Amino acid sequence: MLEPMKIVICDDSIEDLIKIEKLLRKYMDFYADTDVRIEKFSDPVKLYDRISKKELADIYILDMIMPGKTGIDIGSQVRKFSSKNVIIYITSSDDFALEAYRVYAARYLLKPVREEDFFEALDYAMSYKQDKRDSGFLVKTKDGFVSIPVGRIEYIENVSRIMDICLTDGESIKSIFIRKSFDVEVEELLKGNSFLQVHKSFVINLKYVKKLTQNNAIMESGKSIPISKARSAGVKREYLLYVSEQYR
Repeated sequence: MLEPMKIVICDDSIEDLIKIEKLLRKYMDFYADTDVRIEKFSDPVKLYDRISKKELADIYILDMIMPGKTGIDIGSQVRKFSSKNVIIYITSSDDFALEAYRVYAARYLLKPVREEDFFEALDYAMSYKQDKRDSGFLVKTKDGFVSIPVGRIEYIENVSRIMDICLTDGESIKSIFIRKSFDVEVEELLKGNSFLQVHKSFVINLKYVKKLTQNNAIMESGKSIPISKARSAGVKREYLLYVSEQYR
């Protein structure tokens, strides 16, 4: 899988912030298998500054009227860097609906928020982001191009310039002879923080590592993946960082 889905809630009213968080966590019970990190901000300026550093979330749930920076200010700042983030506005006034759509807000909900409306907005947000995150790893096989959802990949082995993509259900998909180097072929995949090259011939999905030793990564399938001596320290560091991120 790619890095955890990040959802940010921002409301200067602590009472409303708590209510929205409770609704969000209730909704996320239906997505128990989805790796999600929730962050809360009662100070919109702090969130604005975070976004200014290009530290972006996948989904933003924003109050509209806040001191220092409005929800529109925050939404506009998000859009400076990306068009792929979902913005949901929650507000006590419908005066800003037009402005909300100018930053391509997905939904505009009035307080007090009804659970069914909030869940519908999240249904849209989750399906939209899941489509983006589950973009396939494109592989050319003897039968043509195959797009493999990255979340299904446990590890990839390069054998004599043929990639063997091993999936979580035990299926294996083999590429045709690759003309580019293995490093170049997996370059895009490695931009997601759960994929790591542990050997010149192996890339693993850290989500499916059951045990890590100095010389091997034991995967959920039971497969033992060799870790090169030159990469050992870096692999251990990245693995511990990945694991710690899951429990923040």
